[in-house]
Amino acid sequence: MTSFWTGKRVRLRGIEPDDWSAFMRFAVDEERLGDLLNPPRSAESFRAWATEQSAAKSDGDCFQLAIEAVDTGKIVGAIGSHHADPRAGWFEYGVTLEAGHRRKGYAAEAVLMLLRFMFAERRFHKCGARIFAHNEASLALQHRLGFIEEGRLRDQVFYAGQHHDLVMMGMLADEFAQLHSTSE
Repeated sequence: MTSFWTGKRVRLRGIEPDDWSAFMRFAVDEERLGDLLNPPRSAESFRAWATEQSAAKSDGDCFQLAIEAVDTGKIVGAIGSHHADPRAGWFEYGVTLEAGHRRKGYAAEAVLMLLRFMFAERRFHKCGARIFAHNEASLALQHRLGFIEEGRLRDQVFYAGQHHDLVMMGMLADEFAQLHSTSE
């Protein structure tokens, strides 16, 4: 058996100190997309962050992983779970891909691996995702995977001088099981 964390296109792995430059590129890409606008950070701050992440102890429910392309071994993105509430049985996730690696199936495969882990191994009942309403590609990905739009928070986020809607998406564990194999 191959690793649970290795699929046809991607391998999910822990963040290593040398990954800092990839995460710096992801930050630039997200700014270009209009998803995040933060003050510029130094290369040293990304180095320190990656070093800290590589040594951080996971609590099992909230973590961030690098997405590595199986064929090249190059980091193409990142995925993570956050805001987990084990008592209520829900968590949220986020995924980002470097611009040149989008629309190649990497994100979908990485998300399915994460969901299999969180639903089957960690026994969560529901996954949520918050998507900027203008991010049509991400909304389309969520729909393809089986997420359902549960609501829209009007003018919830502010960037680039104006307010924007935030779309709340969700998927239940039994919906995931009906749509996707739990052992792929």
